[in-house]
Amino acid sequence: MDTGSALLKKERKELIFKHINVHTRASFADLSNLLNVSEDTIRRDLNELAEEGLLTKIRGGAMSRANHYDSQSAPVYAREAKQVIAQKALSLIKNGMLILTGGGTTIRELVKNLPDSMQLTFVTLNPLTAVELLDKPNIEIILIGGPISKYSQLTIGGEVQQRLSEINADLCLLGNNALDAEGGFTDSDWETVQVKRTMMKSAAKVAILTISEKLNATMRFKIAALGEIDYLVTELEPNAPTLAAYSAQGVQVL
Repeated sequence: MDTGSALLKKERKELIFKHINVHTRASFADLSNLLNVSEDTIRRDLNELAEEGLLTKIRGGAMSRANHYDSQSAPVYAREAKQVIAQKALSLIKNGMLILTGGGTTIRELVKNLPDSMQLTFVTLNPLTAVELLDKPNIEIILIGGPISKYSQLTIGGEVQQRLSEINADLCLLGNNALDAEGGFTDSDWETVQVKRTMMKSAAKVAILTISEKLNATMRFKIAALGEIDYLVTELEPNAPTLAAYSAQGVQVL
């Protein structure tokens, strides 16, 4: 996308705000390339958006307010769509399951919708997901500790990957920043990619929960090919034209 350098500041900030809410986070370099302006211009725009309380600055870029630790006070982007996704994803979860999951607003929406009566074990790498799960009386929560990525808010590193490799989960639930029928499941942070790869290998089935705006997009590092994903859960009807390319490659679309 080349929007040109002549974008009015207001339009540029609106594009930055939407891009970060759709993809959760973005770096100075990514936004500079997207909007064809200098990184200094992006820094100034992000500073103003942060001062307005619209996003949270992180090292090297910014992230959606709804994904930050103070997210209870922040509006969730595309919340209605994420509630639809959560309801659909519930059909994949059965009593007694061992579920491996990361974080993000779509995953947290699913946790909120879990019936209190369900007896499950959740293993998560995301502290915010663990806190959300505390409200569920019949769920055992295992938080795998380690250094926390400020990019993804997941615990990362070799020890985390080793502990994941010792798990045989029934289901891995992951949020998504970019998914494409040809390019597969991708992200922008190398350490996060390594952890997500290991998470997928540690579960019998893998489900990606994502709003449709994140489809047909790719980022720098590949997590997995589309064929390694069992379920794709979006807010769209399964027969929507946007999803046809994913169904054609054997992914079960909900």
